[in-house]
Amino acid sequence: MGLRTFRDRIVQTILYEAGGLVVVTPLYAAVMDRGAVESAGLMLALSAAVLVWAPLHNSAFDLIDLRLTGRVASDRPRGLRVVHAASCELSTLVVTLPILVWIGGHCLGAALAVDLGLTVGYTVYAYGFFVFYDWWRPVRLRPARGRIR
Repeated sequence: MGLRTFRDRIVQTILYEAGGLVVVTPLYAAVMDRGAVESAGLMLALSAAVLVWAPLHNSAFDLIDLRLTGRVASDRPRGLRVVHAASCELSTLVVTLPILVWIGGHCLGAALAVDLGLTVGYTVYAYGFFVFYDWWRPVRLRPARGRIR
């Protein structure tokens, strides 16, 4: 099998979100003229939603890539890495938009603008993060269970 283990997927997701929070929270506070505690609370709520969504998206993307090409995620070419990062961030809009309206107190238009800004920033961050993570912890092919060699 050429997919990340459940444990590795959890580690990957937590590291991704932690790094994103360190970068994005102060930027959001500055751009939106919000306090640090308010900004951190909103970003943590968004992060919690993404912690549920991202492993599902990433596992599905990896499985489709593996089935179509036989390639593991850490061997993904640059162009497909861009597609992966963009698809993860764009699909996250569906999960995060209601949180920006409800907890962030933004009207729908402002929430969409904030979400799109976060999406652009996180897409760039996601590309760099996943390149680094795949270099740091490449996927190892494991023999299928039950097969005799």
